[in-house]
Amino acid sequence: MLHQTSTRLLNGFFHHQHHFSFTKPISRFPFSLPKVLSMATSHSNQHNFTNRLASEQSPYLLQHAHNPVDWYPWGDEAFAEARRRDAPIFLSIGYSTCHWCHVMEVESFEDERIAKLLNDGFVSIKVDREERPDVDKVYMTYVQALYGGGGWPLTVFLSPDLKPLMGGTYFPPDDKYGRPGFKTILRKVKEAWESKRDMLVKSGTFAIEQLSEALSTSSDSGKLPDGVSDEALRLCSEQLSENYDSEFGGFGSAPKFPRPVEINLMFYNSKKLEDTGKLDRSKESQKMVFFTLQCMAKGGVHDHVGGGFHRYSVDECWHVPHFEKMLYDQGQLANVYLDAFSITKDTFYSSISRDILDYLRRDMIGPEGQIFSAEDADSAETEGATLKKEGSFYIWTSEEVEDLLGEHAALFEEHYYIKQMGNCDLSEMSDPHHEFKGKNVLIERKDPSEIASKYGLSVETYQEILGECRRKLFEVRLRRPKPHLDDKVIVSWNGLAISSFARASKILKGEAEGIKFNFPVVGTEPKEYLRIADKAASFIRNQLYIAETRRLQHSFRNTPSKAPGFLDDYAFLISGLLDLYEFGGGINWLLWAIELQETQDSLFLDRDGGGYFNNTGEDSSVLLRVKEDHDGAEPSGNSVSAINLIRLASMVSGSKADYYKRNAEHLLAVFEKRLKDMAMAVPLMCCATDMLRLPSRKQVVVVGERTSEEFENMLAAAHTLYDPNRTVIHIDPNSKEDMEFWEVNNSNIALMAKNNCAVGKVVALVCQNFTCSAPVTDHSSLEALLSQKFPS
Repeated sequence: MLHQTSTRLLNGFFHHQHHFSFTKPISRFPFSLPKVLSMATSHSNQHNFTNRLASEQSPYLLQHAHNPVDWYPWGDEAFAEARRRDAPIFLSIGYSTCHWCHVMEVESFEDERIAKLLNDGFVSIKVDREERPDVDKVYMTYVQALYGGGGWPLTVFLSPDLKPLMGGTYFPPDDKYGRPGFKTILRKVKEAWESKRDMLVKSGTFAIEQLSEALSTSSDSGKLPDGVSDEALRLCSEQLSENYDSEFGGFGSAPKFPRPVEINLMFYNSKKLEDTGKLDRSKESQKMVFFTLQCMAKGGVHDHVGGGFHRYSVDECWHVPHFEKMLYDQGQLANVYLDAFSITKDTFYSSISRDILDYLRRDMIGPEGQIFSAEDADSAETEGATLKKEGSFYIWTSEEVEDLLGEHAALFEEHYYIKQMGNCDLSEMSDPHHEFKGKNVLIERKDPSEIASKYGLSVETYQEILGECRRKLFEVRLRRPKPHLDDKVIVSWNGLAISSFARASKILKGEAEGIKFNFPVVGTEPKEYLRIADKAASFIRNQLYIAETRRLQHSFRNTPSKAPGFLDDYAFLISGLLDLYEFGGGINWLLWAIELQETQDSLFLDRDGGGYFNNTGEDSSVLLRVKEDHDGAEPSGNSVSAINLIRLASMVSGSKADYYKRNAEHLLAVFEKRLKDMAMAVPLMCCATDMLRLPSRKQVVVVGERTSEEFENMLAAAHTLYDPNRTVIHIDPNSKEDMEFWEVNNSNIALMAKNNCAVGKVVALVCQNFTCSAPVTDHSSLEALLSQKFPS
């Protein structure tokens, strides 16, 4: 938190009635808004204005290319212009599928009077936070530190040397409800710049200095004290449990975000409790997670017609969502539903994983295997309409449903709680301003077997009818104007999706034979998911990796972006590549993961203080190098890196393994205070501390001809049980590339391959604590062996 003097300086330039501070953004504002606030513009081909953003590639910047605002992209041209004019910078940060970014554009950036205020008094810069997360991090951290909350659109005023002066999030154009309007803000900032400039600049410089000091924490010892891992895991689990919603699931109150890292922690902790004989506590922990996953899947936050999940629910019952769909949610959620299936073998969970992955496969993957970023919340209600409205692609009237489904309409309406007057009535928070009056967001509230019995149907027939009904709605929905697709390819988010596709390829082989799938799940062969993961990784390697420097670029749209790879790009991609290898991909992906880890260490590692910075520090316009630890909607790069290092250490041997472990321990030591004081903020890091504490990870080594069916079955058996402390190594003794890799990186594995090479056979060994089981030669025996308690 910034020093109070800085806060007072920043706020003191405004008379009390004009003071502004901000909380976390919400989808529905707590006061009635004009109808335009739920709408965003749809630009026609006729443009009265064109600015510099027209030559950019970011979908978000292109959305603003025909505003009357004289926008600049982030870069030297804008900075030089601010210095030349001696004018403050107006910085606006958002992303292309951000609902309230669209709102502020319609209300303010398309208003010629507001544009004149901006053009006369400021140099205006527009930033896509997905394209430049490093820039966003600097100014979001500033706004959060000063005002206790943040969100997008992010609105910040800067000096020409990029120091923050003041900021906030969304502003309506005019003063309302005791809040200053954007026009008022612009006039007051300009006035303050002219009359109080020295104080403003001094406070901005002070703010950045304080933030820099606070966010570059380090550890001299490089060691995590004994007991921290046990305490952090216990504390995080307890804090989440205390926030558990036993009525609707989830860990917290509305608005409800799916935060998969919380599920990861609870599953991890329940496995540890089970392994130490605390079965009751383990079951209690699992029960909370399973109920949460069920409520999310049955809620409106899940797209029942097209698959995948929306960003979050505005109410406590997972019903009315904020309708955008983000790739980072899909990848992580597919994985936690796969984990739930691994634990329970209940195909409810595996079908939800398939639902997510099939949605991505159908709607979000380009011809070269690249996986796109997001779909918008807003779309036009009718073809050719100039205005867009939130959720219009996804919601239904009862009349539409009845006309489409005929004899099955009553069954479908009962199943999905569809009502004549609309169904957004489950909570006061669902639709407080009646934006969705007469409309329905599909949600499952009754037991299917109960409704099936009422209609005299078997559950199987009932589910088939529902599937066909969903297909009919889907086909009609395709004729509606589609939400905007952000077809930017982001390395970090692709890493999360690569992980889920790769893991699905083996975990889903554990589904019972003959299982029937209903639309939108299509019954994809599990091995096809591995091909998708492989193709996505190949796209990144071919388009976003500079082999000469071994560096990644951050994103791609038509061509690679100017932004370099950031910590999250390396960490998430390495994690995805480790999963791609462990779940059946080639040794080339493990080799590339090791190369990327070397580059990550050279670019981001604080070798003296420990941990990883979020950027390289090579761009002087980015004022902060942050060591991010918060596991939020996306896990932190440091948490993922700690787990990557532990996984890599379990694969290689000798000094290389020791190096990885040392870096992991030093990293976690940096965040010791956070682990002790605010464990709930870092759930994935809590898991990493426990992983590091274990004497050794369980290794499953599979030796055989990679093209054989039994090799596939053996790999599936290796992954059949949930075990976050297991490493799977597979090696084909006939592959020169495999053998050379293991000879160099872990000669013990190469020796195991030579000693267990048998023509026409696949052999598996389970090793832990420097002891290996007798080899087994069929997948059923491997499953039985992994089900046993291994001596610790």
